[in-house]
Amino acid sequence: MIVPVRLALLLALLLGAAARAEAAPSRTKRDRPVAVTGSPAEPLPQIHVAPDVPTVLLFPGDILKKTLTVDESRIRVVDTGGRSIIVQAVVDYRPDERQELEVFFADGQAPARAAFVLVMDPAEVDTRIDVKRPEPPNGACPVEVPPTPRPEDFVRLGYVGESGVPTATLDGATNETQGLKSDPGVSYRGNGWVLFDVAITNLPGRPPFSPREATLRGKDGVTLRALRVTAERDTIAPGEFARVLVVADVPPPSAGLVFTLEVLGADGRSLVIPRVPLPVAVTEGKR
Repeated sequence: MIVPVRLALLLALLLGAAARAEAAPSRTKRDRPVAVTGSPAEPLPQIHVAPDVPTVLLFPGDILKKTLTVDESRIRVVDTGGRSIIVQAVVDYRPDERQELEVFFADGQAPARAAFVLVMDPAEVDTRIDVKRPEPPNGACPVEVPPTPRPEDFVRLGYVGESGVPTATLDGATNETQGLKSDPGVSYRGNGWVLFDVAITNLPGRPPFSPREATLRGKDGVTLRALRVTAERDTIAPGEFARVLVVADVPPPSAGLVFTLEVLGADGRSLVIPRVPLPVAVTEGKR
């Protein structure tokens, strides 16, 4: 038999727990589609988050996980997949507080950026968000136009590190036999990549020249094939020139800092630039 004092204490505890539960009702959970904005002038769509319920964002295409930006002191990133992000509020924050989440799509099609405002609502929380991208007007097929890069994008994608982008100048070269020559150019060095910027002239009376591949050769027989060769024109007509960009991985230290760059054309001709200096990486404490 429970004595009156203990019974009264037990009832008080039960009533207190019931009152606390009534004072903090659970949020209504909901699943819904949310469309990303197609213009920076449009307001960002809102997503309701909570500290006790994870919110899953499902994207219609692959995302660049390295570009995910959010204040993780306020929003916990539970998981990131190829097409999904799971987030959860760290604590209950003010109803008027706005936390932004941003990520870029991998395909580069417009809109390339998906951004949302994460807010706290005492009545509801989004458990699943099906992210939608606006359809092209009039049902036209989407045109793959690369988004205009912003300075911060290079840092987010890891192209630029603490040392910045050192440069070096490379001399021009002429090969009468191949009918090609280059003007002095510039070499760049970033975080894991090197880029060579040269203007190549196809001498008069020669066949059209189409740059397609490039090779770097350094000390100790180190040979490195370029990742990409991009020319401002697909074909350089006789007597004309075009800017050519060659991108490669950073060569190993054993290859040295001076290379031979060979740009190969679709017709079998090539231009060899014998002395191409690689910029020296700036180390901490020497900047």
